Amino acid sequence: MKKIILFLSLVTTFSIVQAQLLKKLKEKVDKKVDKTVDDATGGKKDEKNSTEENQTAGTNVNKGPATLKSYSKYDFVPGEKIVVFEDFMQDAIGDLPAKWNTNGACETVTIEGQPGQWMKMTQKGVFMPDFIDSIPPDCTLEFDLMVDKPSGSWGILPVLAELDNRGKPEDWRNSKNYFMLTLLTPGENGVAMSDYNKKKNGDGDHTPGVQINAFSDLTKPVHVAMWRQKERLRIYLNEEKTWDVPKAIDLQAKFNSFILVIEAKGNWNYYMSNLRLAVGAPDTRKKILEQNKWVTHGILFDVNSDKIKPESYGTIKEMATVLKENPDLKVKIVGHTDSDGSDAANLDLSKKRSAAVKDFLVKEFGIDEGRMQTDGKGETEPIDKNDTPAGKANNRRVEFIKI
Repeated sequence: MKKIILFLSLVTTFSIVQAQLLKKLKEKVDKKVDKTVDDATGGKKDEKNSTEENQTAGTNVNKGPATLKSYSKYDFVPGEKIVVFEDFMQDAIGDLPAKWNTNGACETVTIEGQPGQWMKMTQKGVFMPDFIDSIPPDCTLEFDLMVDKPSGSWGILPVLAELDNRGKPEDWRNSKNYFMLTLLTPGENGVAMSDYNKKKNGDGDHTPGVQINAFSDLTKPVHVAMWRQKERLRIYLNEEKTWDVPKAIDLQAKFNSFILVIEAKGNWNYYMSNLRLAVGAPDTRKKILEQNKWVTHGILFDVNSDKIKPESYGTIKEMATVLKENPDLKVKIVGHTDSDGSDAANLDLSKKRSAAVKDFLVKEFGIDEGRMQTDGKGETEPIDKNDTPAGKANNRRVEFIKI
């Protein structure tokens, strides 16, 4: 009997020791995997967090549709003049986008439920538009991004860089100056993350990741907005200001490239469209009060509709602030379209859009409707050519005219 008890005790002890050894081995493997993923997506994690940088990110996942109300804290205002607009409409479905340089593979596609055409990135690599050769000190860069399946620890990296050789964008990590944003879609834990790396005159720095709400619904695009004001860089993902980095860019750096980087490829695909680069620092007060007119390309609408897009909130709020600070100011809101479509339809659409802006100023910000008039000019008063995507984007605008 004693032998049996002794035998059972030995078996039990061996089982416990074996379980503990397996657990320790698994922890070592997990740490090794985490290190490999960290190194591949931006270097070793540096827990040091610079005190000069203010970082904000949302933590509540909201799967409902974006509304103007959900953008109530959104303060992004795009640059005054659009110099680049890319929606891939000039490319045939299935073709490689003609104006892009890549060492991977991509094609032009449509997405069910989404307007326009998109670039689908089907292999890992770098994807760089040849037509962006400068990221000026005062500019905004915007684009829409989608992914069809969760990619977990392998995301997409939007990069602003000073390339020594624009013919070899794959060498961007060797640049003396760059800013790399990391966007990781939700993995098995349902959490999406973002971090960034920056290099200034050869000195690199990594910031730990934060949880983001973007990509909580993979059927909807994520609107990425980057606002550069000299050294400062602010980054917005949909309605959230995710990063605000006061010393992101060296003032002497000559950023000449925008690159999308995919470092690993699984059964997921990333899609990008509506790339827009605008230059000039917006100055609403000076334009409307001293020059009597403010022209903005920051109030956006759904295609062939007067429904205001949520990312327009910051621009409309800017005008509302000026009106509140100057109670005697009265304005005429004038809508303009590009030349696509019939003259009559464009005229009617421009009038409806200006009325929609007025209605929003009244309902959301309490502006007296008696201080605002509306009008629409359709396509009759272009300020740019209608034969390029950027020209058309400039002509689609809203003007506030002092009366």
